[in-house]
Order: sequence, then C-alpha cells, then structure tokens
Amino acid sequence: MAYLKSLLAVIAPAPSKNRFDRQEWAGAFGDIGTLIPFVVAYITLLDMNPLGVLFAFGLAKIASGLYYRTPFPVQPMKASGAIATTQAAQTITITQDMVYGAGLATGIIWFLLGVTGLTRRVAELVGRPVAQGIILGLGFSFMLEGIKMMAQAWLIGGIALAGTFLLLANKKLPAMMVLLIFGAMTAFIQTPGLASELKSIDFRLQLPEWALGTLTWRDFLLGAFFVALPQVPLTLSNAIIAITEENNSLFPDRRVTEKGVSISTGIMNLLAPMVGGVPMCHGAGGMAGHSAFGARTGGAMIILGSIIVLLALFSGDSIHVIFKMFPDPVLGVIVFVTGAQLALGTCAAKGFGKKENFAMLVTAAFGLWNIGIGFVAGMLLHHALQRGIVKL
Repeated sequence: MAYLKSLLAVIAPAPSKNRFDRQEWAGAFGDIGTLIPFVVAYITLLDMNPLGVLFAFGLAKIASGLYYRTPFPVQPMKASGAIATTQAAQTITITQDMVYGAGLATGIIWFLLGVTGLTRRVAELVGRPVAQGIILGLGFSFMLEGIKMMAQAWLIGGIALAGTFLLLANKKLPAMMVLLIFGAMTAFIQTPGLASELKSIDFRLQLPEWALGTLTWRDFLLGAFFVALPQVPLTLSNAIIAITEENNSLFPDRRVTEKGVSISTGIMNLLAPMVGGVPMCHGAGGMAGHSAFGARTGGAMIILGSIIVLLALFSGDSIHVIFKMFPDPVLGVIVFVTGAQLALGTCAAKGFGKKENFAMLVTAAFGLWNIGIGFVAGMLLHHALQRGIVKL
C-alpha cells in the first residue's frame, strides 16, 4: 500500500495548498489593469447591471482558485468586449441581451470542443513555437498599452513604475500594496471631491437577479454571430493554448490540459449570463500579472474573487466611484509589468532551434497587430518550416 501511494504521488503529485499570505494578497490585484477598463465600459456604455457583471466575475475567480490552485485568471474576453462596448458591428446595435446570448454561445462552443477532445487536437496542430509567439506578442502588446496609459500623466506613471521595479522582489513590502496606496493618494489629490463621493456610498445588500427573462432566439443568434464568433481565434490562442503553456511552465507540479481549460471556459460562460455576467476567459496575461506581483497559488484568485463578490453585493451601484481610486497611469504600470512578465517567460523556452525561434518571432510580430492573425500566420509558417517548404 505504501509503495502504491508513493507511485501515485510520482504519477500525479498532490497540488500545493492555496495560501493567503501577504504575497498572495499583493498578487491578487495583479490583473485589475485589464479587468477595470472593460467592466467600466460594459457598465457605462451598455448600461449593464454592475451587480451581475461583478458577481459573475467574482464567483468565477473563486472557483478558478479553488479548482486550479494556481493564479489561474478569469478575464473579460477582449474581442467580444471591444465589439460589444464600441458597437463595432455597423449593421446592428449591441444590446444587453445580445451580450448574454454571446456568453451562452461562447459557453456552448468551448464546452463542446472540450468534452469532445477537439480542443486538444487543434492545440496539437498549432505547435509550441506558435504558442510561445502568442505569449511573446501579448507581452509586448501589454507593455505598449501600459506605456500609453502611463503617458497620460508621465510623472505619476514614471514614479509608480520606478517604485514598482525597486520593490518587485521585496517580500516584506509587496510592490502591489505600495502601488495601490500610491494610486489612491494620487486619486484623492487629483479629484478633491472623491472622499465625499466615497462617503456617500450606500452599502446595502442586493442580490443578483435572473437576467435571461427577456432573451430571445434573435438576441442569441445575433450575439453569437456578431460578438462570440470573432472572439474564437483569440480565445483558442490566448485563453486555451497560451495559458496552458504558461501555467505548465510556471507550475509544473500543477499542470493543466487544453481540454480542461476549454471545459472550464465553457462552464463559466454558460453560468455567467444567468446572473447578468459578460463573456469571460482564462487570459494568459492575467496569470503573468498575478505571478509578477507575488501570487503562487489559487489563494490570490480566491481573495480577489471574494472582494469582487462583496463589492457586487453591497456597492454594485457605486462601483464607478470605487474604481476612481485606480488612476489610469497606475493601472498602466500594472499592465506594463504584466506584459514584461509574460514576455520574459518565452526567453526560457527549451528545445528551440533556428526554425522554432523564427516561427515564434513572426507569430509575435503579427500578434502585435492582431492575435488571431498572428495565430494563423504563425501556424502556417511553423508547418511550412517543418516540412521544408520554407527554408532558412
């Protein structure tokens, strides 16, 4: 029996327990730089209920931390969010019900791809150089976006970035804690009336409501076509393949599979619209952000998820006021450091020769323009190199 237990331990090592120490608390906020802008856009531009949007995110983050036991992120789907909030589909106006329909369609797509094993088969066709190129391209995209956000107030952004770099390896004084305090102080100075706005918040319990009561087949189909389908290539490349590669590189004792990630993506998107949530995914940038600021277990996700759930239940109507405590230049620092951490992980890719590195760089370059196009271009080039169609 003892031999059998030791053998099982080698085959399937027990995952690390979730921690809730100072580093996990600091790392918990490593992904708010991408979360806050999309949440604000959904709430202000589409007039979506903050309670439903935040409640769905919070529960998904808690579930992710409990299940994966790594800083496995939950983020807004970027292409879907951009289309929905900017109403980019010229022939139609995106409504709340269409967003819910898009979420359900997203859930169905990724759940079915996962349970049938098709996600894994597609991932095997892609190749590691392409996956690494996606990660590298995302990293540089995040860094460029972070610079733009910091440039809105370059002095604040520069001070925040310098302080963050000096404290990144400091476990006694986590960089994120100092950054958030600095951001709040800056916000109070720049917005004199912010203190009064915060004092006026009415903290009272509100429960989420069933959000699909007015959903029609037309909403579902239009949401699926205009909002959900354009997101599929980005989700496959960034939120299925890249996140699996990143997790298994950072936490080899807590490995995940493309099939499992696809199924969990499907489940959370099938459930989120029921309470008013928006399309969500496991973006690779989120894990880089959490881990860059100290997170090493799922405790960070549980901490952040719990905070978001409490905000949703007790202050959902005033969330826009609370978010004012996070100025764009400070969020830009978080996004920049996240991108640097993400890109850094590709530098240690093992087993890559000239062909693999070339495919990775080309994928990353196209990915700076569009992740979906980078995914397709990188995959075509990778297989052309492997078959000798393209020679270096």
